[in-house]
Amino acid sequence: MHDPMTPSTASAARPCLRLPPETLHLPFEAGPFRMAMALVAQDPSELIELDDRYPAEAAERRALLEARHADVFAACPGSEAARAQVLDRLAEFLPARFPALFERENATLRNRITGEDWNLADPPHDPLEIAGRLVQEDLCIIRPDPRGPVLDAAVLCFPSRWRLADKIGRPLAAVHGPVPLYADRLAAPVDRFMTHLRPGKLAVRLNWSVMDDAALFQPGGKFRMTPNEAVTASNAGETTWLRVERQSLSRLPCGSVLFGIRVHVYPLSTLAGLPQEAARLAHAIRSLPPEIATYKSLAAVRDPLLGWLDAQSAPIA
Repeated sequence: MHDPMTPSTASAARPCLRLPPETLHLPFEAGPFRMAMALVAQDPSELIELDDRYPAEAAERRALLEARHADVFAACPGSEAARAQVLDRLAEFLPARFPALFERENATLRNRITGEDWNLADPPHDPLEIAGRLVQEDLCIIRPDPRGPVLDAAVLCFPSRWRLADKIGRPLAAVHGPVPLYADRLAAPVDRFMTHLRPGKLAVRLNWSVMDDAALFQPGGKFRMTPNEAVTASNAGETTWLRVERQSLSRLPCGSVLFGIRVHVYPLSTLAGLPQEAARLAHAIRSLPPEIATYKSLAAVRDPLLGWLDAQSAPIA
């Protein structure tokens, strides 16, 4: 099915809209490596991020959902209520949080950025898919289960080197099975947090990687060891990218957890004018256990990356 577009709305609304600039998240820190959840409580009004990357990212999400639907959308039987609740939440949240950008009129949700009108009473796609077309976040639903929390449904357009089809319907401990140290250090705390997250609360964490590919859609690429000869200490700022995930967790009325993933991709050159941040990233990379560095495929770029960062660095205050 095609997107329900109203051309007159699109042409009239878009030119006058001003979107905020993308937030620069720099979550790495100097010091010994710590495998931790590092969750921070935030106001529920910060459920999603919305910025000037929205038009391009919304277009890419739409294209992926149309051309590669099986790769970016999956849902287990029984997740219907949770999927509907995600759309219900966003249909209420977006017009209240961003009234200049979204408008709700009875059963119609108008996206003034894209010019789309969504009929919520008779949606043309799965409710979770529509939710994934409305925001820049990927949206995963985590269902409580005696085996441990289970990945029950997701719209995942911008995976950081993992495949939704490999993970859907599996407990989180199995979903994170390839992650070094996860089973020993994080599996129990994550499962416990998912059980005790209270309704009305929002928790956020940040996760970072450095990659030699700027693409948002990256379903593969873990554990690479072969060096990328195109990346050098002189050009790493232009040939590698800092990829940061802002991950958010909140409880749905049905009891499942909504796990949002907003992916930011910054050229490493962003750190050229931030010498202490460059030093922190270099220190964080050097502090990674070998198995974590291998999991992140840092071997492909590690030496030239550190050479570039060291040239930009200043002593950490």
